Amino acid sequence: MSALYLYPVWLRLWHWLNALLFLASLVTGISMHFALGWLIPLDVAVPVHNTSGILLTVSWVLFLIGNLVGGNGKHYLVNIRALPMDLFRQVRYYVYGIFVNEPHPFHVSAEHKLNALQTLSYVGVMYGLMPLLIISGWAFLFSGELPETVFGFGTIWVVAMAHLLLAWMMLLFLVVHVYIITTGETPTTNLKAMITGWHREGASDEGRGARDGAAADTR
Repeated sequence: MSALYLYPVWLRLWHWLNALLFLASLVTGISMHFALGWLIPLDVAVPVHNTSGILLTVSWVLFLIGNLVGGNGKHYLVNIRALPMDLFRQVRYYVYGIFVNEPHPFHVSAEHKLNALQTLSYVGVMYGLMPLLIISGWAFLFSGELPETVFGFGTIWVVAMAHLLLAWMMLLFLVVHVYIITTGETPTTNLKAMITGWHREGASDEGRGARDGAAADTR
C-alpha cells in the first residue's frame, strides 16, 4: 500500500472551516429566501448569514494566500495539451468504467493530486463561482450604496438574482463533490485523507491478496 501526505494541516483546517461556513450561509440563505421561519427565525438567519458570508470572504482570501505560499496552487494548473484526452478518460470512467470495476485512469501523485475533471471543476468554483458569490453578497450587503438601476433593471433585483443563481450552482457543486468523495478506492478513502492528510492507495489490493493467499493455503 502506498501513502502520500497530500493535505497539510492548514489546508485541512481551511477545508472544514470553509465547509462549515458555506453550510451556515446556505441554510440561513434558504431560510431567508423562502421565509422558512420554522427552519431558522429571520432575526437569527440574517445576522448569521451576514457573519458567515464575511468569514467566508476571509476564508477564501486565506485559501488564495495558502495556494501562493504553501505550494498547493500547483495542483490547480491545467495542462491544456493533455486536457481533452484526460477529460475523455475521466468522464468515461465516471459514467461507465466505475460501474464495471475498471481501474481508475488517474493515479494520485505528489505532483498531481487532482484528475483533469477535478482540476477544471475546482478552478471554476474557487477562482470563478466563489469570488462572484462573494462579490454579489457584499453588493447585497451594501445595496444602499449602489445605483437604483443597472441595464434598465432594479439593481437590488439583479444582485439578488445573481447571488441566488450562484448559490444554487455552488450547492450543485457541493452535491457532486460529496458524491465524488465516495468514489475512491473505498467509499471512505478520500474522506479519511482530508482528515488525516494521508492519501492511501492499494489497501483493497493488499486485502484481496491476503485473502487469495489464505485461500491458497487451505487448498
